[in-house]
Amino acid sequence: MKNIQPKNYNQDDVAKLINEYRENPNRETVEKLATDLGKSVRSVTAKLSQLGVYKKIERKTKTGKAIISKSDLVKIINEHYNLEMPSLVKATKEDLEKMVVNL
Repeated sequence: MKNIQPKNYNQDDVAKLINEYRENPNRETVEKLATDLGKSVRSVTAKLSQLGVYKKIERKTKTGKAIISKSDLVKIINEHYNLEMPSLVKATKEDLEKMVVNL
C-alpha cells in the first residue's frame, strides 16, 4: 500500500496565498499569511516559490541603496576607460564608488 501524504495547502489556501501576495508582495504579507494559515513563514515562502509567485526581496544597504559588489564597480570603471586594470580590485569599496561617481 502506498503512503500518500495529505496536502499541506488546499485549493482555497493556494488561492488566498496567490491573491494576497500579488496585491502586496512583501515580507509582512508572507508573515500574515503564515499566521492566518497556521504555517511557518518558510513554508509559505516555499509554496509561493513553487507556484512561481514569490519575488526575492532585494537586499539594500543601510542607506537604502542597492548593493553593488566591488567587482561590479571595477567592471564599470574598466569599461569606461576601455582598459583592464586588475589591481583595482584591491582598492577599497569607498574609493571605487567615488571613482564611479566621478566618471
